[in-house]
Amino acid sequence: MSASSLAIVSTGLVTAVGLSAPSSCAAIRAKLTNPSETRFVDSGGRWIMAHQVPLERPWGGLTRLARMASMAIEEAMGDLPTTEWHTTPVLLCVAEPERPGRIEGLDDRLWIDIQRLLNVRFASESAVVPHGRIAVAVALSQARALISQSGVERVLIVATDSLLSWPTLGHYEQCDRLLTQDNADGFMPGEGAGAFLVERPKGAAQLGCIGLGFGAELASIESDHPQRADGLTHAINVALADAGCYIHEMDLRIADLSGEQYYFKEATLALLRTLRKRKEEFDVWHPAECTGEAGSVAGCVVVALADAACRKGYAKGSHILTHLTNDGGQRAAIALRYGGAR
Repeated sequence: MSASSLAIVSTGLVTAVGLSAPSSCAAIRAKLTNPSETRFVDSGGRWIMAHQVPLERPWGGLTRLARMASMAIEEAMGDLPTTEWHTTPVLLCVAEPERPGRIEGLDDRLWIDIQRLLNVRFASESAVVPHGRIAVAVALSQARALISQSGVERVLIVATDSLLSWPTLGHYEQCDRLLTQDNADGFMPGEGAGAFLVERPKGAAQLGCIGLGFGAELASIESDHPQRADGLTHAINVALADAGCYIHEMDLRIADLSGEQYYFKEATLALLRTLRKRKEEFDVWHPAECTGEAGSVAGCVVVALADAACRKGYAKGSHILTHLTNDGGQRAAIALRYGGAR
């Protein structure tokens, strides 16, 4: 891995199919799902189904987000003495400001609640990253700068999110974007939290972030522009250039695809516009089919799944391309490689 690479040291996940990274990744590998009825109904009078995290108590709002985030943090930081947690900057990934039904207090109160639950104060370089599904990629870019330029030893990237509130579900239901009996072209909402610790590569076999790229798509899902996948194509090309490799050298793709045809079509177009050599096989995994559409948590699920697949030997190879998308048009790609520092 190059000097600008980041090694993923440990992961934590809280999803509808598992309350830890190993259990969640095992369930995703087995394609298990766990949808259940919410307390909300659609316009046809039927209960809206969702992937809900089975917490010990029915917390809601900021409290629920903070509880899930704390569980993921404790798992990801489990091998680090709590006396050292205060030296670790935390980049907290949350919903973008334009998200329908966004919970008040995400940018200030949530951070305070998480530290109170954990009884710890994280480093002063900590920050909130309000960029929705691409937030983890933005946080990786910020973490790379902190480690390479500010002398920080390690950074914890955390995401917590939920689409399970009526202002959010009501908006998507009105826009015909929820998966229901009457709408096959939609997603099933979800929630969860994730965390992973990054540091400089140290020589051991680790999953590393070797490239990052970002783009902007004019033909977003809510626009009338013809879809060409310009933003995602640009993000992928930049990430691959940053990693110093070509897309045909990638062995696997993992994306935040959650059921809507628009995003599957975009991923296909981006592949057609970037792949120049024939590949016999180039799978794309979309863990949201098991966890639901969980907003900013998507990036943590993608990273944790890639890490588990490489360490356990069921990945198609050592090079993985991941890509993330926001409804507003923001696009991000992450190039990952499993191996030792080089």
